[in-house]
Amino acid sequence: MKPAASGLIFDANEHDFREKVIEASHAAPIMVDFWAEWCPPCHALAPVLERIVRHDTGQIRLAKVDADENMKLAGHYKLRGFPTVILFKNGEERGRFSGAKPERVVREFLDEHLA
Repeated sequence: MKPAASGLIFDANEHDFREKVIEASHAAPIMVDFWAEWCPPCHALAPVLERIVRHDTGQIRLAKVDADENMKLAGHYKLRGFPTVILFKNGEERGRFSGAKPERVVREFLDEHLA
Protein backbone atom coordinates (compact mmCIF):
# COMPACT_ATOMS: atom_id res chain seq x y z
CA MET A 1 0.00 0.00 0.00
CA LYS A 2 2.42 2.67 -1.16
CA PRO A 3 1.12 6.23 -1.48
CA ALA A 4 1.35 8.23 -4.65
CA ALA A 5 4.45 10.35 -5.12
CA SER A 6 2.36 13.49 -4.77
CA GLY A 7 3.09 16.04 -2.06
CA LEU A 8 -0.52 15.68 -0.95
CA ILE A 9 -0.05 12.01 0.01
CA PHE A 10 3.16 11.00 1.73
CA ASP A 11 4.75 8.54 4.14
CA ALA A 12 5.65 9.63 7.66
CA ASN A 13 7.46 7.81 10.46
CA GLU A 14 8.66 8.27 14.04
CA HIS A 15 11.68 10.27 12.89
CA ASP A 16 9.94 12.83 10.69
CA PHE A 17 6.40 12.90 12.16
CA ARG A 18 6.91 16.18 14.02
CA GLU A 19 8.13 17.98 10.89
CA LYS A 20 5.89 16.33 8.27
CA VAL A 21 2.68 16.28 10.32
CA ILE A 22 2.66 18.42 13.46
CA GLU A 23 4.56 21.41 12.03
CA ALA A 24 3.12 21.05 8.52
CA SER A 25 -0.44 21.03 9.90
CA HIS A 26 -0.09 24.78 10.50
CA ALA A 27 -0.15 25.24 6.70
CA ALA A 28 -2.90 22.71 5.87
CA PRO A 29 -4.88 20.10 7.80
CA ILE A 30 -3.31 16.65 7.70
CA MET A 31 -5.09 13.32 8.08
CA VAL A 32 -2.77 10.62 9.40
CA ASP A 33 -3.69 7.11 8.33
CA PHE A 34 -2.17 4.59 10.78
CA TRP A 35 -2.39 1.34 8.83
CA ALA A 36 -0.89 -2.15 8.73
CA GLU A 37 -0.15 -4.43 5.78
CA TRP A 38 -2.05 -7.38 7.36
CA CYS A 39 -5.22 -5.29 7.95
CA PRO A 40 -8.05 -5.73 5.37
CA PRO A 41 -10.02 -2.66 6.61
CA CYS A 42 -6.82 -0.61 6.11
CA HIS A 43 -6.72 -1.65 2.47
CA ALA A 44 -10.41 -0.76 2.11
CA LEU A 45 -10.03 2.72 3.65
CA ALA A 46 -6.84 3.80 1.84
CA PRO A 47 -8.44 4.50 -1.58
CA VAL A 48 -11.27 6.44 0.10
CA LEU A 49 -8.80 8.74 1.88
CA GLU A 50 -6.65 9.13 -1.23
CA ARG A 51 -9.70 9.99 -3.38
CA ILE A 52 -10.80 12.69 -0.92
CA VAL A 53 -7.32 14.25 -0.76
CA ARG A 54 -6.92 14.23 -4.55
CA HIS A 55 -10.41 15.67 -5.08
CA ASP A 56 -9.89 18.46 -2.54
CA THR A 57 -6.49 19.36 -3.95
CA GLY A 58 -4.52 21.39 -1.47
CA GLN A 59 -7.30 21.62 1.11
CA ILE A 60 -6.04 18.65 3.10
CA ARG A 61 -3.06 16.29 3.01
CA LEU A 62 -2.66 12.62 3.90
CA ALA A 63 0.22 11.10 5.85
CA LYS A 64 0.52 7.31 5.76
CA VAL A 65 2.10 5.70 8.84
CA ASP A 66 2.83 1.96 8.85
CA ALA A 67 1.91 1.11 12.45
CA ASP A 68 4.03 -2.06 12.52
CA GLU A 69 7.15 -0.07 11.62
CA ASN A 70 6.25 2.83 13.96
CA MET A 71 5.04 1.19 17.17
CA LYS A 72 6.28 4.06 19.38
CA LEU A 73 4.14 6.50 17.41
CA ALA A 74 1.12 4.18 17.60
CA GLY A 75 1.69 3.87 21.35
CA HIS A 76 2.10 7.62 21.80
CA TYR A 77 -1.34 8.19 20.27
CA LYS A 78 -2.80 5.22 22.22
CA LEU A 79 -4.11 3.48 19.12
CA ARG A 80 -6.30 0.46 19.84
CA GLY A 81 -7.04 -0.76 16.33
CA PHE A 82 -6.30 -0.21 12.68
CA PRO A 83 -6.89 1.67 10.60
CA THR A 84 -7.04 4.73 12.80
CA VAL A 85 -7.16 8.17 11.20
CA ILE A 86 -6.16 11.21 13.25
CA LEU A 87 -6.78 14.71 11.92
CA PHE A 88 -4.24 17.40 12.79
CA LYS A 89 -4.66 21.15 12.29
CA ASN A 90 -2.46 23.92 13.70
CA GLY A 91 -0.27 21.35 15.43
CA GLU A 92 -3.12 19.78 17.39
CA GLU A 93 -5.27 16.67 17.11
CA ARG A 94 -8.75 17.75 16.00
CA GLY A 95 -10.44 14.35 15.82
CA ARG A 96 -10.01 10.66 15.06
CA PHE A 97 -11.88 7.59 13.89
CA SER A 98 -11.10 3.91 13.54
CA GLY A 99 -12.14 1.33 10.98
CA ALA A 100 -13.00 1.47 7.32
CA LYS A 101 -15.61 4.14 6.53
CA PRO A 102 -17.40 5.12 3.32
CA GLU A 103 -16.42 8.39 1.66
CA ARG A 104 -19.59 10.16 2.87
CA VAL A 105 -18.75 9.39 6.52
CA VAL A 106 -15.13 10.55 6.13
CA ARG A 107 -16.30 13.80 4.53
CA GLU A 108 -18.77 14.37 7.39
CA PHE A 109 -15.93 13.76 9.86
CA LEU A 110 -13.77 16.36 8.06
CA ASP A 111 -16.61 18.90 7.84
CA GLU A 112 -17.33 18.50 11.54
CA HIS A 113 -13.72 18.82 12.70
CA LEU A 114 -12.55 21.51 10.28
CA ALA A 115 -15.55 23.83 10.59
